[in-house]
Amino acid sequence: MRYEEPVFRPPSEAFSLIVQATIGCSWNRCTFCGMYRMKKFRVRDIEEVKEDFKFAKDIYGNVKRVFLADGNALTADTDYLLDVAEFANRLFNLERISCYATPQDILEKSKDELRKIRDAGIKLLYVGIESGDDEILEKIRKGVTSDEIAEACMKAHECGFDLSVTVLTGIGGKERSYENARNTARLLNRISPKYTGVLTYIPVPNTPLYVKIKRGEFLLPDPLENLLELRWMVERIEAKTIFRCNHASNYLPLKGTLPEDRVKLLKAIDYAIAHPEVLKPEWLRGL
Repeated sequence: MRYEEPVFRPPSEAFSLIVQATIGCSWNRCTFCGMYRMKKFRVRDIEEVKEDFKFAKDIYGNVKRVFLADGNALTADTDYLLDVAEFANRLFNLERISCYATPQDILEKSKDELRKIRDAGIKLLYVGIESGDDEILEKIRKGVTSDEIAEACMKAHECGFDLSVTVLTGIGGKERSYENARNTARLLNRISPKYTGVLTYIPVPNTPLYVKIKRGEFLLPDPLENLLELRWMVERIEAKTIFRCNHASNYLPLKGTLPEDRVKLLKAIDYAIAHPEVLKPEWLRGL
């Protein structure tokens, strides 16, 4: 396979065929993110993408799942995405195709376009919403408000997509820890994603937010403060969602289904707060 490194994927796509339909991220302005800063965004030539699929077919035979990289493949033209999806489905007996998408990508496409993309086999969208707090969203240069995120996610739902959203504890710093938890839970309740993944913010060198931390302009919550933020969030989520907090960045691995597993999750958090020795040490955390 031809990859322009680095290549990122969601943890749940570990066994999927990864093909880069796009390179980089078309937004690439979030102050906390360094994933694609070394790449200039572009949509790959369709024939190159098809060659990658044919190569994968020769090497791996049939595959069940395909993940279209890089940062937000949904931003590509609809006809391009339909061509990619239809070609992949002709080659493989696929269960699904998935990709990252920004709220802006969803809002910019019509419902008719989105339904065609969904019907072509792109069934799951991974959306980094990061926070439901508008002040935080503005500070991290997310480019959308919480209302726009909700509008995008509800539009995707209406068009038949499953959504896996990512939120961040610690992204508001010490100053807005409670507001991040409360308003993120409120946003999740509005959009009811099928999957919710919680990551803990880790500073990434050479990003604007990292520079602020080094200057003392942004104070990171400590591990116990992060757990309190997580607790505030979990106790407020009423949406039915498969909840995962088992990313390498997290101090405490958790998983369950909300709201039915709320008591179990809160007990685990409370135990960790009382027994911080069970928390993952800093040297084991990562992105």
